[in-house]
Amino acid sequence: MVPRAQASADRINELFNSKSTIIDPKESVKALEKPELSFKDVEFFYDGAEEAALKNVNFSAKIGDTVAIIGGTGSGKTTLINLIPRFYDIDKGLITVNGQNIKNYRQHDLRDLIALTPQKATLFTGTVRDNLKYGNPNASDEELWHALDVAQASDFIKELDGGLDGHVEQGGDNFSGGQKQRLAIARSLAKKASIYIFDDSFSALDFKTDANLRAALKKDPEIKKSIVVIVAQRISTVVDADTILVLEDGKMTGVGTHQELKKKTKHIKKSLTRRFGKEINNGRKQQNDSKTSWRPARFRTAWWPGSGRKTKTFLANHKTFIRLYEKALAGCQFCGRFCNRISNFPSTNSKNSWKSNDSNL
Repeated sequence: MVPRAQASADRINELFNSKSTIIDPKESVKALEKPELSFKDVEFFYDGAEEAALKNVNFSAKIGDTVAIIGGTGSGKTTLINLIPRFYDIDKGLITVNGQNIKNYRQHDLRDLIALTPQKATLFTGTVRDNLKYGNPNASDEELWHALDVAQASDFIKELDGGLDGHVEQGGDNFSGGQKQRLAIARSLAKKASIYIFDDSFSALDFKTDANLRAALKKDPEIKKSIVVIVAQRISTVVDADTILVLEDGKMTGVGTHQELKKKTKHIKKSLTRRFGKEINNGRKQQNDSKTSWRPARFRTAWWPGSGRKTKTFLANHKTFIRLYEKALAGCQFCGRFCNRISNFPSTNSKNSWKSNDSNL
């Protein structure tokens, strides 16, 4: 017991003695009144990594804008949003918040401008009121109930014994996953911020609650004065965003509105079909006729087999974008999200394609 305690104490002391790599300026700049967020040629490496986690990221948002970020696991979505509150310093490029380089803010001043709801909702032992006031200790009961209304959480809090003074167990164990997420969202909304960040914070919500919450966010007068950044797996969550970023391996493979990205996908498909239609169709036929492939049928029906060096070279800049965005549009047949159960997006007869392949799941 004593050696284990000593080893634990050594690790704790090592943590206390470590120095932050994020250095504050001597004086913090004053933020402009109008919310603004921009990434200019941003590149970021994790310590010891040989390849960049984010490469050449460029986008901007102004007051009232909603920016959505979609992509597969490990594409850099959470890394990107963690750069906004300066949890890490970038290696190249520039990030500005409210017109100022984030490195010119003190960390406390910068994070006062941001409300972040992480993917995993964390609640603390105490009351509902205590948990909601972490971001804004001076929030009134009226402001708390308004935040709960927008987050679609007021109904079950009203039914809770004590209401705002209702008990919250450690980790929020007396609430369901969806309820914890809504309370975490309400906590962020109770803070008057310039930028609201939701890191896949709607993942545990059903479609109806998700839709109601997004509609409430869009109508809320306080949110209209801010910028909203959403990381999501379901395309329905981000379909109304002003800008959608499609990430893959830390690179932006697509940017635009939902309609713009749909048009871009169709245009690229037509271009590829005209140029390499015969080769691609032959490749698809050979692949589908193969009986020795180790892959299940739904994996063998990939949209672009990509046979031939010439085809692969041409597809290099477009294949990833098409695959990602069409996967997001189609969604998973089980959860409706952009999840890992989708290996290749369905063909044009997607409904029949899913039904015929159920046996292979």
